[in-house]
Amino acid sequence: MTRLILFNKPYGVLTQFTDKDGRPVLADYIPIQGVYPAGRLDRDSEGLLLLTDDGKLAHRLTHPGKRSWKTYQVQIEGIPDEDDLLPLQNGIMLKDGPTLPAQARIIEAPDLWPRDPPVRYRASIPTSWLEIRIQEGRNRQIRRMTAAIGFPTLRLVRTAISDWKLDGLLPGQWKQALFNPQQRRRTKQVKIPP
Repeated sequence: MTRLILFNKPYGVLTQFTDKDGRPVLADYIPIQGVYPAGRLDRDSEGLLLLTDDGKLAHRLTHPGKRSWKTYQVQIEGIPDEDDLLPLQNGIMLKDGPTLPAQARIIEAPDLWPRDPPVRYRASIPTSWLEIRIQEGRNRQIRRMTAAIGFPTLRLVRTAISDWKLDGLLPGQWKQALFNPQQRRRTKQVKIPP
């Protein structure tokens, strides 16, 4: 049986188990040996991170050719309209090449936990929220995509990877899901407090 950990990575935590500079890392939250991140989440991003002891599952979730959907809630500067999102939906050219078409839509501000530190507030610049789903995982891809259409990202929260979702986990909390790769579905979940 494959071990799979669903972790709500707080802002400022590195997606690694050690850091020579003493910054917050996964080991500060997850006391389980033998699991490794399936992909990354930038230090200044929050939300769902999967860790597993199964290299094949990690590959299936992270390899661009496998096309696993990743869902993000993104606070941006400015108020886009539907036409502004078309470049994201059609695929947009970044410095490292074109992206695959994304699913992008304007959403109401989600009911999220407060970020620590809070996002800088500027009364003269309105903000709004998008839900963006991508099948890639390039370095800082969502941030580069929103900047390319003129709406810089202020806050980025990953809420789902493939079929796995945050499901009420607060920052720093994690739960273990026992996963049967032959059945390709979760078999049991155990919630574990931080």
